Amino acid sequence: MYLLPYEFSWLAVVFFGGTGLLFVRGQRVLAQAGTPLPGWRIALFWLGFVLAYSVMHTQFDYFAQFMFFIHRIQHLVLHHLAAILLMASNPWKVLSAGFPEGRTKHIVARALSSRVIQIPYRIIQFPPLAGFIFVGLIFFWLMPEVHFKAMLSQPLYLVMNWSMFLDGILFWWLILDPRSPVRAKTLSFGKRIIVIWFVTVPQLGLGAYIVTSPANLYDIYDLCGRAWPIAPHDDQVLGGVLTWIPPGMMGVLVMVVLLRRMLHQSEQTKVRPA
Repeated sequence: MYLLPYEFSWLAVVFFGGTGLLFVRGQRVLAQAGTPLPGWRIALFWLGFVLAYSVMHTQFDYFAQFMFFIHRIQHLVLHHLAAILLMASNPWKVLSAGFPEGRTKHIVARALSSRVIQIPYRIIQFPPLAGFIFVGLIFFWLMPEVHFKAMLSQPLYLVMNWSMFLDGILFWWLILDPRSPVRAKTLSFGKRIIVIWFVTVPQLGLGAYIVTSPANLYDIYDLCGRAWPIAPHDDQVLGGVLTWIPPGMMGVLVMVVLLRRMLHQSEQTKVRPA
């Protein structure tokens, strides 16, 4: 059955199961408190949630391990599409509300606000470094020798997929944080657009290189066999196109959202003095 995991993972069960339960409970708590979550935010969260789970813990993962272009769809979802949808839903307040009240919640809150967590988080989220890590992970896992080892080692394969997903969440939260940059002292909208360009252009170049390369860069799929009878070059070209075009389109869409927020903030600034 398609929905059954190709390779069972307790990490996926705990992460997605726990997150889903917290969100459902948080929705109910907020609704009872008189501050129900807007429908569009609920839709964005569950769409991103289902997409991420589907490519990581269903039979889709089988095809991702035996077809290069399916693997690129998997990472496109984890690093871009699902992460963008989840962060656009701004789920943190809901997840916090869903956590049962008590000593455990207090301990977790204190731990998250401690210097041990906050200092590394701020370093990782320093915009130039965040952008470098974001695009660097794509290049790193697509280095032929690294990719070869990752596809043969189940632990390394899991590290590859989870690192892409978690980094996507961190990066797109930096970009899509809905708080006012002035009030919350977060990254300005203009700088966020620059960061998107910073990570998009190298990825476009990488995708173009994979598409136009005459060499068979990822021969691991020849060694292990492909799930479908497709020529190695065609598989590589499709994977290169998916690395090249869709991420650029998503980057443009996010920039449109940021421009809209920038205009909205500008209008509010003009209205206040009057």
